[in-house]
Amino acid sequence: MWNWLRQIKDSITQKTTGLMRMQFWRDAVEDIYSDNPPHQPVATELWRAVKRHNLTKMWLMKIIDEREKNLDDRAYHSIQELETYAENTQSALLYLTLEMLGVRDIHADHAASHIGKAQGIVTCLRATPYHCTRRKVFLPMDICMLHGVSQEDFIRGKQDKNVRDVIYDIASQAHIHLEHARSFSKKVPVKAYPAFFCTVALDDYLYNMRKVDFNIFHPSLQKKSTLLPLYLYIRSWKKNILKFAWFF
Repeated sequence: MWNWLRQIKDSITQKTTGLMRMQFWRDAVEDIYSDNPPHQPVATELWRAVKRHNLTKMWLMKIIDEREKNLDDRAYHSIQELETYAENTQSALLYLTLEMLGVRDIHADHAASHIGKAQGIVTCLRATPYHCTRRKVFLPMDICMLHGVSQEDFIRGKQDKNVRDVIYDIASQAHIHLEHARSFSKKVPVKAYPAFFCTVALDDYLYNMRKVDFNIFHPSLQKKSTLLPLYLYIRSWKKNILKFAWFF
């Protein structure tokens, strides 16, 4: 369902169409929890997951509601608005993943909250070069204004210091959330670690961004990391998935 919701925004030309699709999923979730899932492959599998793992309906609805709000093509007003979006989508998805792993632990939830926010911020950063080719910029306006940077500066692919300062500030916020998540590493059950494998990719991207001095348009940031599977294996084997190797 997550992929379907994520693709709606890019696949529609009119907001009305997107709203109709979101309403379909809202109704589908209601029907799933009434034990009457619609005859749709994704909905059927979701119904099975809900039955097997007793998934919390609220998290599914939060994802749908937040994605619906995000159908408007506009920049986030502030970093806090971006974090709210990430909490209600990425973090909510992690809460559901923890439930599927049989983990219901307050420390794991706290870590998931911060990791989800970090993932939302990093996703916004990673998508910036692509969005700029479509003359769209979604980076928080408050940070752009703080450094005197306009959306047109990003659309033109400028690499001035003030542009890189915007990226640095936003990336720093993602790093702060990862640091907060790390503070729970000794309290999070090992059983929860598979839900947090995404931290390896987040850590790797932020490290690579630092190496190119926060030039969001640097070609190396658009390439897949060939060593990422190795990093993931090592962290998983050592059972330290919440340990990060990168510092600003």
